[in-house]
Amino acid sequence: MSELNVEIAARFDALADLLEIEAANPFRVRAYRNAASVLRDLPRAVDEMLAAGEDLTGLPGIGDDLAAKIREFVDTGHMKALDRLQRELPAHLTDLLHVRGLGPKRVHALYHELGIDSLEALGAAARAGKLRSLHGFGAKTEATVLGELAALTSTERRRWADVEPLAARLTAFLGGIAGVKDVVVAGSFRRHLETVGDLDILVTAQRDSPVMRRLGDHEEVAQVLSSGGTRSTVILRSGLRVDVRVVPRVSFGAALHYFTGSRAHNIAVRTLAVKKGLKINEYGVFRDGERIAGRTEDEVFATVDLPWIPPELREDRGEIQAAMEGRLPRLVELDALRGDLHVHSEWGEGVDSLEALAQAARERGYAWLAITDRGLDAERLRPQGEAIDALNPRLKGLRLLKGAEVGIRKDGSPDLPDEILDALDLCVFAVHDHLDLDEAAQTRRLLRALEHPRCAMLAHPAGRVIPDRPALKLDLEQVLRAASGHGVVLEVNGRPERLDLDDHHCRQACALGARLGLCSDARAAGELDLIRHGLAQARRGWAEDGDVVNTFSPSHLLESLRKA
Repeated sequence: MSELNVEIAARFDALADLLEIEAANPFRVRAYRNAASVLRDLPRAVDEMLAAGEDLTGLPGIGDDLAAKIREFVDTGHMKALDRLQRELPAHLTDLLHVRGLGPKRVHALYHELGIDSLEALGAAARAGKLRSLHGFGAKTEATVLGELAALTSTERRRWADVEPLAARLTAFLGGIAGVKDVVVAGSFRRHLETVGDLDILVTAQRDSPVMRRLGDHEEVAQVLSSGGTRSTVILRSGLRVDVRVVPRVSFGAALHYFTGSRAHNIAVRTLAVKKGLKINEYGVFRDGERIAGRTEDEVFATVDLPWIPPELREDRGEIQAAMEGRLPRLVELDALRGDLHVHSEWGEGVDSLEALAQAARERGYAWLAITDRGLDAERLRPQGEAIDALNPRLKGLRLLKGAEVGIRKDGSPDLPDEILDALDLCVFAVHDHLDLDEAAQTRRLLRALEHPRCAMLAHPAGRVIPDRPALKLDLEQVLRAASGHGVVLEVNGRPERLDLDDHHCRQACALGARLGLCSDARAAGELDLIRHGLAQARRGWAEDGDVVNTFSPSHLLESLRKA
């Protein structure tokens, strides 16, 4: 399939849509649609045929007028007839065609009888009950239109961790359909952004696979917005929009790169390609119209002399230049983590015993686990420490560390006396109150806390809770610099409502020489896995093993933490 043929076919379809909206001669409309179908199935590119002197009128349904329009587009990249119609009609009128159930004839009625020329105008008319006045419309149609508009115009973003189970169930379902070979979630989900607006799923499958027909059968699917041979769009019961595309195996790597994004990263890569006389899109890498790569992402990057770039880095924040110069970071991996710095037990806010937490940590292959309960006084910390000391000799290959989550008072001092802090392996300082201080006061408060000799780690430094509470007002760069100077670890909290530090400040902290501590902030043994989300933040922040203290052995960790 030629990319050029597909582009011309799309323009013929657009011409047909606009003409039908204008109630043009139906035979003329049908001619454009038939021509579009012929071009999509044509095995050769029309520009190659023209260059060879072939007469396009020899193709089925292509007369002199259509052949002239094809040559016009090949020569100029434009089609005057389409440009004229687009100028004559409202710019957003064709957006109405994206609403399921509204074909060109219905859009004609909406535009000419009610003056509706945009999705916004359509929504206002439907809410006002005006659509039912049109022939062929009714109350049910109005309700359907409003539902479609809600799906099409939704800007709600969901936390990555909330979307992950849905993505896993969908990919498992699609992967089990006959003829399906590959199923990968692309987009912002693959780049592991904090929030996800929709899901882009790419599939490779045998030609006769029923994957597109079966998509609507999944129990999570509430509505099928569109269904085609290679692309379908559905709305899940949660309201999340999902686009599923079936791509040929020969283009899978190119499609994966294109739909993973980000847009800025893709533009940067395509710019490199243009300088080499290449064209990169979702169908592959092309030189003079011939596909030369695209089966894998590695092939796509290699054509512009780049190594494969991890999806988390594809934001056009210097990764292209770093790749060109051989400076891409070797991002920290999950299997490199040897422990967790922030875990709660039944002694405090948690629900599980020390033994249960230790067992879960051993199952993860950890060498150490820090128990850091909040709100315990000397009367509780002392017996907890004794229980940890008694348990450790029985834990082969694992050491529980005695810690505490220590509140930072308004003046920056800890809410526990030094003699208690001195008995702990590590102290995690955290802001829990006085969240409304102005920037200067809040910054002074944290700077003083970082100076304390027993402050080993600053928990959730920005103090945000997603989506309910914004970050504290403070000069965070100054705090990061001070943490680096005092040797204080900066937490990257993996709870989905925290994700604090964020990726930008993770990268800034590493650049300043500060060390990161990835934490689950678990309240139960089953929540130790939340550390993955902190890992994703660190990876998006370009963190390597040496930037993350979780990669340290127990002895190395304790030696590196600040001591009185």
